[in-house]
Amino acid sequence: MPIDFNQQIIDEFRANRGQVGGMFEGARLLLLTTVGARTGARHTTPLGYLPDGERNLIIASAGGSPRHPAWYHNLVANPQVTVEDGVFTYQAKAVVLEGEERDRIFARAVEADPGWGRYQESAGRVLPVVALLPIFDGPPPGRLGDALKVVHDAFRRELSRIRTEVARSGPRLGAQLRVNCLTMCANLHEHHTREDEAVFPAVEARYPELEPVMDRLRAEHETVQRLLGELQALLRDDGLSPGTLLAEVERLTREVEAHLDYEEEYLVPLLNG
Repeated sequence: MPIDFNQQIIDEFRANRGQVGGMFEGARLLLLTTVGARTGARHTTPLGYLPDGERNLIIASAGGSPRHPAWYHNLVANPQVTVEDGVFTYQAKAVVLEGEERDRIFARAVEADPGWGRYQESAGRVLPVVALLPIFDGPPPGRLGDALKVVHDAFRRELSRIRTEVARSGPRLGAQLRVNCLTMCANLHEHHTREDEAVFPAVEARYPELEPVMDRLRAEHETVQRLLGELQALLRDDGLSPGTLLAEVERLTREVEAHLDYEEEYLVPLLNG
């Protein structure tokens, strides 16, 4: 993408915590900052990504150009990069995938979006696939209550994306869509575990009168975890239909969004105070 267009996307992404409009509305985007291989200068590029468990995947398509993009050359020379995902800004290790792993993941990407295959065909080169392995430094900056709301909003957006992807899927579920669902499940479980182990005990110690609220939040965590387990079990079924998955995702979404709303009603003012 032209530099000026890139900068517009970057500015909008940062101003709206990862959300942009226009042709990229609803897309999974991140900002990748690399160190120039020759200049040592920092360069930021907006890129689409694929969830893959604890890592994110990016593809060096350069819009079908015959040459690898500059950011790819930079991360090969300097694998430590900075990633912004709209919630967190963190350091990551960039690993270029090779052999069977690269081919398998690229095939998965093409199945989800044939545009990747068209880019590779027009480029006349094998498009590199890069895994970004995060090195987290801590929670988002700012007041704790505001940070909690930002994290919750990211879950709301991801659930919305998955609902859209399932609704648009064909007669069978693609491998990448299954990975998207499983990644969301794992991230939500990890978030709730951190709350159960750190946030909730701290709130209870300071505000013992909130015991009924905290009991309800813990019970809701258990309900969500049960639904996540049911969804994960469904995703292991090769005969799972998109209609069945959509019904389960919608059921989970209703439970999660109601839980997030209730949690924010009580905890955001306290954490900000």
